[in-house]
Amino acid sequence: MKKSNYKKPKICFSGIGGQAVLEGIMMRNRSRYALAVRKRDGEIAVQVHEIHSIMDRHPWMRWPFIRGVFSFVSSLRIGMSTLMESSKYYEESSLDEEEAREREAEDDAARAKREKTENGMLIGTLILSLALAIGLFSFLPVLIASPIKNLTDSHFVLALVEGVVRVLIFVGYVWLISFMKDIRRTYMYHGAEHKCINCIETGLPLNVENVRMSSREHRRCGTSFLLIVMLISIFIFMFIHVDNIFLRLLSRLLMIPVIASVSFEFLQLAGRSNTRIMYILSRPGMWLQHLTTREPDDDQIEVAIAAVEAVFDWRAFLGMEPEEPDKNEPEEPGESGPEAEVPAAGAEPDDDSILEL
Repeated sequence: MKKSNYKKPKICFSGIGGQAVLEGIMMRNRSRYALAVRKRDGEIAVQVHEIHSIMDRHPWMRWPFIRGVFSFVSSLRIGMSTLMESSKYYEESSLDEEEAREREAEDDAARAKREKTENGMLIGTLILSLALAIGLFSFLPVLIASPIKNLTDSHFVLALVEGVVRVLIFVGYVWLISFMKDIRRTYMYHGAEHKCINCIETGLPLNVENVRMSSREHRRCGTSFLLIVMLISIFIFMFIHVDNIFLRLLSRLLMIPVIASVSFEFLQLAGRSNTRIMYILSRPGMWLQHLTTREPDDDQIEVAIAAVEAVFDWRAFLGMEPEEPDKNEPEEPGESGPEAEVPAAGAEPDDDSILEL
């Protein structure tokens, strides 16, 4: 057996980020992302996509305290797209033989009409979910905290109560949906995503065994981002005094981009810094991840590894020699995917690839 010359390097920020989807993982590296989904027959389907971001055409969108809004919107757009793609894989793999034959027999017009209808329904569901999220986490806390005005004239106390209610609603919501079977499996894939990134960034070769023993906490997680948004909003709203309930609701909506931008900068700093103070400040979000992640099984870890390897050359990142192909096994045409982009250690990744969801 060939002796490996691998030496564990210093911990290095990789810049990759991802998201759990339905029975799969999306992993992003700079201007590309990969979607890996475990189909019902056990096969791992992988698709790689190029990202054409508006931020590439307008450098001012990457300025500090501006880039956060555009990065979040970009991540949300890609997240919704990959969620729709993964649902199609899951649906197609769950069809019985008769339904599968019927779909194969469809002409192009019928297939296009069906896909358009399905996409419209899914987009409508996502829009409704976003509206409900705004109502639940932005407007409801304001309405619940409003009676406090009868007990105190302090805007600071009112903002504090509103913020605490918002955090409690969020934590309760995350905890309640964890009892749903599909959500619980998604949380397991979320854990696999974190473990893969931590495995690479702590200098370990990417394999099932190393990923399994890696941490499922990560400071760049979207769960941490949402908690940071809520905590920062408490501080900001302490200095915004609006007595009219409708104007107060409007102010909460209009301030979302500002709060998101400040929170994004904090998450950027937390993801790059190994200082003690940043570790302490990041702990609440990492504790909350114990609700939004679960320990994955080996099959889910394999999916996460497939998503990483489709867009990220972790061997080059860790300073290892490329894996030699098996000369006895001929490469089948059409099976090799596009070459993975190799980031240089210490290189600056795109800002909108940093935020995980």
